[in-house]
Amino acid sequence: MTTKISILGKESIFVGHHIQDEIVDTIVSTCASSTYVLITDTNIERCGHLATYRTKLLTALAASRPESRLLEYVVSPGEANKTRATKAAIEDYLLDQGCTRDTLIVAIGGGIIGDMIGFVAATFMRGVRFVQIPTTLLAMVDSSVGGKTAVDTPVGKNFIGAFWQPEYIFADTAFLETLPEREFINGMAEVVKTAAIWNEAEFTRLEAYAAQFRAVVSTRRADGSTDLSAIREHILTLVAESIRVKAEVVTLDEREGGLRNLLNFGHSIGHAYEAILTPQALHGECVAVGAIKEAELARYLGILSPVAVSRLSKCFSAYGLPVSLADKVLVQRTGGRKCPVDIVLQKMAVDKKNDGSRKKVVLLKAIGECYEPRASYVDDCDLRVVLTDETVVGKAPQADASTAPLTVVPPGSKSISNRALILAALGRGPCKLQNLLHSDDTEHMLNAVAALRGASIAWENHGETVVVTGNGGEFAATADDLYLGNAGTASRFLSTVACLVEPHGGVSSIVLTGNARMQERPNGPLVDALRANGSEIEYLNREGSLPVRVTCGRGLAGGRIELAATISSQYVSSILMCAPYAKQPVTLALVGGKPISQLYVDMTIAMMADFGVHVIKSTTEEYTYHIPQGVYTNPAEYVIESDASSATYPLALAALTGATVTIPNIGSRSLQGDARFATDVLAPMGCHVVQTEVSTTVTGPKGTLKAITVDMEPMTDAFLTASVVAAVAEGTTTITGIANQRVKECNRILAMVTELAKFGVAANELPDGIQITGTRSLVAPSGRGVHTYDDHRVAMSFSLLAGLCTAPVTIQERSCTGKTWPGWWDTLHTTFGVPLDGHEPAVAAIATTTTSKSIVVIGMRAAGKSTLSHWISSNLGFKLVDLDRELEQELGTEIRLFIKQNSWEEFRVLEAACAEKSLVKYGEGYVISTGGGIVEGEANRALLKQYMATGGIVLHLHRDIDATVTFLSQDKTRPAYIEEIREVWERREQWYHDCSNYFFYSPHCDSQSEFKQLHSSFNNFWDTISGLKPVQVPTGRSTFVCLTYADLADATETLAEITAGVDAVELRVDHLKSFVPHFVAGQIALLRKYTSVPILFTVRTKAQGGFFPDSDYEALEALYRLAFKLGVEYLDLELSLPEGLAASIVAASGFTKIISSHHDFGAKYRWDNVEWENRYNQATGLGADIVKFVGMATAFSDNTDLEIFRTAHAALPLIAINMGELGKMSRVLNTVLTPVTHAKLPSASAPGQLTIREINQIYTQLGGISPKHFFVVGEPVQHSRSPALHGTGYEILGLPHTFDRFETADAALVKSEVIDSSAFGGAAVTIPLKLDVMKYCASLSDAATVIGAVNTLIPTDEGLVGDNTDWIGITNSFIAHGVPQSISGSVCGLVVGGGGTARAAAYALHHLGCEKIYMVNRTASKLYEIRAALPAKFNIEVLETLEQAEAASPVSLVMSCVPADKPIDTAVLTKLEALLYRGKQHQTGFEPALLEAAYKPKVTPIMEIAGGKYGWNVIPGREMLVNQGVAQFELFTGVRPPYQAVFDAVVRD
Repeated sequence: MTTKISILGKESIFVGHHIQDEIVDTIVSTCASSTYVLITDTNIERCGHLATYRTKLLTALAASRPESRLLEYVVSPGEANKTRATKAAIEDYLLDQGCTRDTLIVAIGGGIIGDMIGFVAATFMRGVRFVQIPTTLLAMVDSSVGGKTAVDTPVGKNFIGAFWQPEYIFADTAFLETLPEREFINGMAEVVKTAAIWNEAEFTRLEAYAAQFRAVVSTRRADGSTDLSAIREHILTLVAESIRVKAEVVTLDEREGGLRNLLNFGHSIGHAYEAILTPQALHGECVAVGAIKEAELARYLGILSPVAVSRLSKCFSAYGLPVSLADKVLVQRTGGRKCPVDIVLQKMAVDKKNDGSRKKVVLLKAIGECYEPRASYVDDCDLRVVLTDETVVGKAPQADASTAPLTVVPPGSKSISNRALILAALGRGPCKLQNLLHSDDTEHMLNAVAALRGASIAWENHGETVVVTGNGGEFAATADDLYLGNAGTASRFLSTVACLVEPHGGVSSIVLTGNARMQERPNGPLVDALRANGSEIEYLNREGSLPVRVTCGRGLAGGRIELAATISSQYVSSILMCAPYAKQPVTLALVGGKPISQLYVDMTIAMMADFGVHVIKSTTEEYTYHIPQGVYTNPAEYVIESDASSATYPLALAALTGATVTIPNIGSRSLQGDARFATDVLAPMGCHVVQTEVSTTVTGPKGTLKAITVDMEPMTDAFLTASVVAAVAEGTTTITGIANQRVKECNRILAMVTELAKFGVAANELPDGIQITGTRSLVAPSGRGVHTYDDHRVAMSFSLLAGLCTAPVTIQERSCTGKTWPGWWDTLHTTFGVPLDGHEPAVAAIATTTTSKSIVVIGMRAAGKSTLSHWISSNLGFKLVDLDRELEQELGTEIRLFIKQNSWEEFRVLEAACAEKSLVKYGEGYVISTGGGIVEGEANRALLKQYMATGGIVLHLHRDIDATVTFLSQDKTRPAYIEEIREVWERREQWYHDCSNYFFYSPHCDSQSEFKQLHSSFNNFWDTISGLKPVQVPTGRSTFVCLTYADLADATETLAEITAGVDAVELRVDHLKSFVPHFVAGQIALLRKYTSVPILFTVRTKAQGGFFPDSDYEALEALYRLAFKLGVEYLDLELSLPEGLAASIVAASGFTKIISSHHDFGAKYRWDNVEWENRYNQATGLGADIVKFVGMATAFSDNTDLEIFRTAHAALPLIAINMGELGKMSRVLNTVLTPVTHAKLPSASAPGQLTIREINQIYTQLGGISPKHFFVVGEPVQHSRSPALHGTGYEILGLPHTFDRFETADAALVKSEVIDSSAFGGAAVTIPLKLDVMKYCASLSDAATVIGAVNTLIPTDEGLVGDNTDWIGITNSFIAHGVPQSISGSVCGLVVGGGGTARAAAYALHHLGCEKIYMVNRTASKLYEIRAALPAKFNIEVLETLEQAEAASPVSLVMSCVPADKPIDTAVLTKLEALLYRGKQHQTGFEPALLEAAYKPKVTPIMEIAGGKYGWNVIPGREMLVNQGVAQFELFTGVRPPYQAVFDAVVRD
């Protein structure tokens, strides 16, 4: 039956199931037209819906309106096509078809189609009629209703549009049967949101149906569809009710004057999130998170109750929607993309419902009711508090005589709430739980109980009361893992409950798991006891901790159970509560010493009695209990008292500020040990305490608080509160009995010692406690403030102490208080008047070294951390710190000895503390090398992630694992691994990945030359990731070669040849035999080992002509982010990928250049098609550096069409080519980074691909390259190797030029015969003409001017340019041998000799970064002339005597410019040897190097002395010769020649 809903006075909305016939009949019978136009997208067409409506409409029109015609138009799907260009293309089609004002447009599709086609209807012929047939749940209940139409622009979504009401909206829920599960759930966000603002009854109904809904929509047929028959009425109702609300609001406020704003609940913040996370995060997912944030804002402002927020959150969660940006599924889908608060606020500022700059947000007052009949004004400061996870706490007001007493009601006790939930679920019948804590812990418990079908859960009294109807201890297995977050209580209680679960639906076991910290917390003693009683429990990761797999159906055997209870009382309570359901009565004996937290055991026993089971304490055996068999009888109502641990915070704040605070429902009769905090801690410290049976009141002292000594074993959780009070008490406070606090959410005792120190408070650990010396001079922690370790009690405790500081204090991870008191910050701000502000650390999209922030290096032992850290130190001029050495100084012994005497666990704790201190102590200007196991501890991992989040570089160095195993098997200097080395690596691999933002894979080096290449490639890597040498996109003709190997290890002998002459090399990752990150990183390492050209990282999807799976976006994003970590120079990013994925990748690209690409293999689009225009605009909007478009030529004219497109699109560098034989011309004409192949490749990467040689030869034939004549001029030049160098380059690259010798000593002859010739391309100048030719130059380069000589002549339009490339030859020779391109720190150079080359040498050494340049020569006067001629900033010092040489600073770079065919002057040699000796002893981070200018003989006397006698890295002169020639080649042609080929040509005899 169809439901009809009225909007704007007309029943124009139809809701039904399988109503196609009714839709068609209604359209044809009531909407007369000469032309009906069906418009949809290819997805709907592919599903057959277009064909269905075409057939039905043609049949109906033939019968009723035979004169009418039916047209159809199909667009590409997705947000990228919701543009003005697509709209214009549709309108052009309508005009071409002669459509007139009586046209009726039928839009079939989701929200994108409805929005865009509605806008077409609104503007075509000044408005034509249209009909909406929404095909998604989101479109049915939201975008189709209300008349909003729009297209997107590069500035934002829906900024260009109109209000245009459709004639009809047909919501046929049959479409939903084929809707993917995620899309279905996505639409539920709008449904839940709508009920939340308007209709509590519908909201309650939605809560009741959530579980059934999820079960149905997650069950899929083979074709991916779902059978909705079981919930059809529910679906029809929720669609109709949502539409009814929206229709009513739109009728009252069509043009969004105020009331219609209410429909935007969740959208103000949600839209901002969506703008950042789309499309990986869907609209509904962002709205759900936004709604929770806006509800939290209302709670923060004192408008909405915490229960309402919790209820809303649970409803969204029940339908599978995220409620936080930290939702693990959402994080996974978005790749962990951040939503910086400033960006969120910026995007909120352009919300259409704002009034100018004033932001407006819809605030809930209660479920089903809004605070105002419109959106409310909100301040940015309040938004920042809600939107950030760090809170800046200002100074708390101090009470005086006028301060009114305060009453605070903390949330229900976590301990009692969790016990009550377990007991009610185990019991039989309904039980109304009042004041249940609405927190993360209890939510995990409720979800687990529901998942195990142990009870049904319902809510009453606006969610203030939870009704648990227990099934008497009957639980059924679920295939889904029970995720418990960091809820320790839930994990322990459910471990025993899990043993009672029976198999169900073929599932015979259940898995309990949690977050990373939960997987470190101990559970072993409880599991041991359960195993001993017959339960089958398997650890799935770490022994003694979650996750565990529990086999169902075994139950509890009962009888005597022995349990070690000295670590956690929760083990005891877990078994106690489940014991009545054992097969025999249970005797529970607590062994191993006095049980911890006896009061919590007593609480459990008292509560069991309330539910009808009475535990008998043994009179003959200490710490032993007898539990009878039975079934709990649920009381009709059970009131949970407030959490006494949470109550300590407002009571302590009274003590600290002098205020009077009353907790009205916790007194001496309380079940909770922490209820004694006021009487046993605050009263002895000087507070006035009044405690009745049911209430506690504390008034802070007028004077100073006093230190105390107290055993807090009965109230261990409250020790943190006591610690911050003790921090300002007079004297030293000693707290004992709290050893169990080391194994809570964190090591709380260490955490308190560490964080108190930031306030200037001295504290130290005791074996079972802490000692704190109070101070009256608190210091506000600097930097990031207080680290909370994701521990709610740490956060709340230090929020109190922060309020006493004179400067604001940042508290990290404020949301962790949601575990027990979600509204704590609201109470602190609203009730106590403490000023709060939101804070977000500065997050770099990618870390850089533009500041002096220290660099952290991590990796396995033997990965090369020490060596590469030295290299980084040399590059940056930073100092080195070895964290292991720092720790050994603190320990007073070697690490291996400490571990031998103690344990790895104790070592990790101390290592974490040392790491945190070191990052503060050495935070600027250091390279910090860490131990291999730094990532083993959760605290260290959190520290490293935090360091990255604030813009720091954490570099992961990795060496081939086989080489690592070999080395470590022989290393006796460090403690032995207790596991196989490979197992250690496998465990740590993901941690290393998570805790680093850069990754360098070091290949195995078999020779010194390979080690030098490694040094050089690492320097290139470092220059790229640090921005020291930004990637320069070529502006002239340039190429990249496309590698098509499955494994580059098969091509190591040819890689250098294949990459010769190109400007970049493309690694086609999709061609590789494995996409595993470790393998891909190894391929990059091989590339860097055998070639030094920039790397283009490409993962081509199948849809774009490659081999990578099209929809595996998660793996694709992981590979992209790996590429950034590996420091590649270019990354190819397909424009067909989801917009949000593309945007996030661009945002994270750092110094890597992005090539946005699109390939049309099917020749679907000519070059004048709007698709290319849309794609170009998309690339521009993304912020791409280069655009790459590839079409398929079907005619030669496609090449000319492409050139027209290229000419019109010059805003960004454009790679535009056609594939295929007919498209080869486009490859020849393309300018920037043309993809090329090579004869030695296994295959070309695309049809029609050419080699460099072929492109240049064809381009020459077309007249693109004019043959030029180059010369080497001077006398003598008959033995010059320049013709061989240049001629070889021309031959390999297919260039038409010639290079000859012109021997003369007459510059005038060079001018008339060479320079003035019509084909002159340039000249290499040698002696004696380097000065004489300068008079013919119109301009000189800086190098030629400073050096005072020209060795290169280049004709330009502005005249002849004189240059000098000798210095480039010197510089590049040093760099090729591991010298950084830009040296930092105290590095000095030496020039030996006083000839013309000496000037170029000084220029090169200064360019490299030498802070001082020494010079020695037989004739010192020549050196003084050189020094006088060169700039003073070169800081040249002439060494005339041996004494001066011995007193000089150590030198690390030497340039020999003396003739090699004559004996070395004895005085020069003596000084040189003194400098060589001292230079070798000096540590610089690179091997000291000497470059010989003479290239004959191959090994000169100076080379023999430097290398053989003093162990220097010596560089033969032929390398300088070739490098300066290569530089000339580039200046002459604009192309880099193949280095090895021209080198071989030069040195060949």
